[in-house]
Amino acid sequence: MIQKSYFHRQIQLWGETTQELLATKKIAIIGSGGLGSSLALALGTSGIGEIDMIDFDTIALHNIHRQIAFTLKDEGKYKSKVVSHLIKSKNPFVKTQGLVMDFGEFSHLGKRYDLILDASDNFDTRHQIDEYSNESGIPWIYASVEAFVGQVCFFERGRFTTFNTPPHIPSGIAAPMVMQVASLEANLALRYLAGLKVTRDKLYYLYYDEFGEFVMQKFGLPTT
Repeated sequence: MIQKSYFHRQIQLWGETTQELLATKKIAIIGSGGLGSSLALALGTSGIGEIDMIDFDTIALHNIHRQIAFTLKDEGKYKSKVVSHLIKSKNPFVKTQGLVMDFGEFSHLGKRYDLILDASDNFDTRHQIDEYSNESGIPWIYASVEAFVGQVCFFERGRFTTFNTPPHIPSGIAAPMVMQVASLEANLALRYLAGLKVTRDKLYYLYYDEFGEFVMQKFGLPTT
């Protein structure tokens, strides 16, 4: 009865059966910084049964303005642990843990998930996620943000190597853009986990132009 009250608005949206389906799902969010903490807030109270946060980094002062899960008192703490604790403090029905490790270590744990969400801000890690997804059959959603530009793609048969983009240090990041990109990634994830239709292997390229107008372009990826 308490759960029905807690998830009342979502149950109104898609019914009790779909909400119960979400409770059986398990996801891993790779990275607990800007995108990761925004994803955690967007999905942590959705009814997903299990959410693992993976990140080896600690919170620095310059992180806090755009990484919305953290406050000044969190400086120096492990990001994954703080985000996991926040999820649990908002949703008593979710199983969550913060794993302090990089993706290489995580990939050897042998854990099974329904979906992996990229929030790594790291090209090497994304290539590792792509390889892991290809080998394990677990789908993943890629997301990146820089300045006023973002990219999101739900990979199923396409490969991240298609982008062939060299790694570089971001020139700067606008905090609202981080949340906007995370919102799109979270919506794709939630629809997929709820059994709703989701377009796969299409890159969403979103940005604000010089006049402040929002633009979204879509590009189909070659599939194997």
